Amino acid sequence: MFGIGPLELGVIAIVAVLVFGPDRLPEFARTAGRLLRQVRQMVNNAQNDLRNELGPEFADLDVRDLNPRSFVRKHLLDGMDDEFDADKPVSSMDAMDTPQRLPAGVRAPFDPEAT
Repeated sequence: MFGIGPLELGVIAIVAVLVFGPDRLPEFARTAGRLLRQVRQMVNNAQNDLRNELGPEFADLDVRDLNPRSFVRKHLLDGMDDEFDADKPVSSMDAMDTPQRLPAGVRAPFDPEAT
């Protein structure tokens, strides 16, 4: 919930009691609840209007997909599972070309482009 943990939520509640006082705190909580309910209703109405305007071909539209990060990730990785053979067993390390150790006293070959 907005990255707020239980400890921070408790501190906010204590500060609210100290600032508003125990007499006015229930009134502020009711007002905040009404405001939150109205905001949720406005968001739901906007989503429904968007779905109605876009038509039936966009019926499966999820508003969370409009986040640029998740949109790019979804479309880049879409179908990637098809390219990999999950049923195929992983080859052993012996089949791979492993570099051989040089004998003692032999210098490694010099590569001028390495560094």
